[in-house]
Amino acid sequence: MSNVYSTPVTVMRTPLRLEADPRRVLARLFLPGDLSRVKKIIRRVLSLNASTTAAELDHVMHEFRFRHKNIDRIFHRHFEAVAADVKDASQVSADKRLLIGAYFTLEYSLESVALFNPSIVPHPDQSGLSPGELRFVMSLRACGEGHISSIAFRGGVIHANHDVTLDPVTPYIVSEKPVEHKLYEKHPFFLKLIEMAAYDECTQSVLDRLGDAFTIGDLQDAIDTLRSENGSNPHFEETAQKILWLARSNYALQFPDDAELCERVIFPVTENESRGIEDARFVHFTEEDGHHTYYATYTAYNGFTILPQMIETDDFEHFKIITLNGRCVQNKGMALFPRRIDGEFYMFSRLDGEHLYLMNSENLHFWNDAKKLTWKRQPWEYMQVGNCGSPLETEAGWLLLTHGVGPMREYCMGAVLLDLEDPSKIIGALRKPLIVPAGGERDGYVPNVVYSCGALIHNDALVIPYAVSDTWTGIVVVALPELLKRLKGRRAS
Repeated sequence: MSNVYSTPVTVMRTPLRLEADPRRVLARLFLPGDLSRVKKIIRRVLSLNASTTAAELDHVMHEFRFRHKNIDRIFHRHFEAVAADVKDASQVSADKRLLIGAYFTLEYSLESVALFNPSIVPHPDQSGLSPGELRFVMSLRACGEGHISSIAFRGGVIHANHDVTLDPVTPYIVSEKPVEHKLYEKHPFFLKLIEMAAYDECTQSVLDRLGDAFTIGDLQDAIDTLRSENGSNPHFEETAQKILWLARSNYALQFPDDAELCERVIFPVTENESRGIEDARFVHFTEEDGHHTYYATYTAYNGFTILPQMIETDDFEHFKIITLNGRCVQNKGMALFPRRIDGEFYMFSRLDGEHLYLMNSENLHFWNDAKKLTWKRQPWEYMQVGNCGSPLETEAGWLLLTHGVGPMREYCMGAVLLDLEDPSKIIGALRKPLIVPAGGERDGYVPNVVYSCGALIHNDALVIPYAVSDTWTGIVVVALPELLKRLKGRRAS
C-alpha cells in the first residue's frame, strides 16, 4: 500500500466475516399474471379430489416444512390474500386452503447477492453478560435476486478484551406484513399532505370524517363513503390514491415472539420500497427524560425515485415505519444524532449528493433547516463526502465517521471531530483515510468500496462493522484514545 493512503492510526481487522447465504430463503406471496390467471389456478386446485389434494399437499410439506418456520401459517396467510377470488371460500377444506396458499407462494433468497452496509447498536437486553461485555444488534443490507434490498439483523457480544463474537444464525427467515390496526395521527398526516401538494377540498372532506387518530381501514371507509355519496370523479380518485399512498408508506410491523433476532427481516411491503430498502443507519437515542428508543433512517427505492424513511423500535420486535418530511429531506445517507442538543433533534444528510449537511429540527419527522459543513477536503474526498452512520459522543466531541470518494471511484472511510454544543464547528479531521480497501477487499459486486452505516464505542475502543465492495461485512477495532488524539491534532481548515 502506498504511503499516500497509509492509515493514520492503528486499525485491527478482526477475522470475522459475515457473508451472504443463499440457503436462507423467505416465503413470499406469488401472484403470477393478472386476476384471470389467478382464478384459473384456483379453479384447477378446487377441481382436485380429496386424495389427490392430500398427496400434493403431503409432497409440498415434505419438501418445504423444514425450510420455514410455521409454514402452515404462511400458506394460510397466502390463501387469505386470494380468498376473495375463491368461490364459497368458507366451504373450502383445510387441505385445499393450504394447497392453494402453496401455489401462491415462492421462495426468495434474501441474501443471494450480498450482505453489507452494516450498523451496530447496543442490544436492548444486556442481561447475563460477564463484566466488561456488551451485547449488540447489527443491521445489514441483504441483497437478493433483482437487487432487491431488505434489512436483516445479527446479534453478538463485544468482550472486555475487545474480541467480538457473533450469535449462531438459524436457517429461517421471518417477514411480517403491516399491522392492520396501526393508528395514524391526523395532524402530522395533514402536514405531510400539504407538503405533497395533495391538500385541497377533496382531501379536507376525507379528513373531516376521521378522528384525531385513525386506522387505514377508517381512511378507506371515509373514502368509500364520500365516493358513494357524491360519485367518483377523476380528481377525487387521484386525491384518494395520494392519501392512501401516504398511509401505506407509514406502517407498523410486529414479529412473533418465537422469531429470533437473526430471523427477523424488514422486507419491502409498499410501492415506495418495491425495489428495495437501503442502508439503514440505526442509533440508540436517549431522550431528555432518560427514555431510550432505537431509530434508523433508510432509503426506500421504487426503481425510479428514492424516499427517505425512518424506523422506530424499542425491542427489535415491534417496528414503526415513518415517512421523513421537509424540504431538506433529500437524497440518501441521513444519520440521526443519539440525543437532542439544546432541545432540538440533529441529523446529518447529503442534501446535494456531494457534501455533508447538518440539519436541526424541533420535530423528529420534519426537517426544513440545513447547513453545509466544510473543511479542507483531501484528494480521497474530492468526488464526494458523506457520513458512515450516526455520530458518537465522546468527551472530546462528536466523533463522526465519514466516507470519501476519490480516483477510480474508490470509497475510503475517514473521521471528523465536532464540537459537542455546536456540531457545525469542526474540531479536527483526518487528512488520511482511517480505512481503505486492503488486499482482497477491492473485489466484489461493486469494487473498491469500504463503507459503514454505524459504529459504537465500548471500553475505549471504536468497533466498526464495515462493508467490503458491496459484498460481505467485516469488523475492525480502533483504539479510541489514539484516534481522538490524532483528530485533536488535525485542525480542520
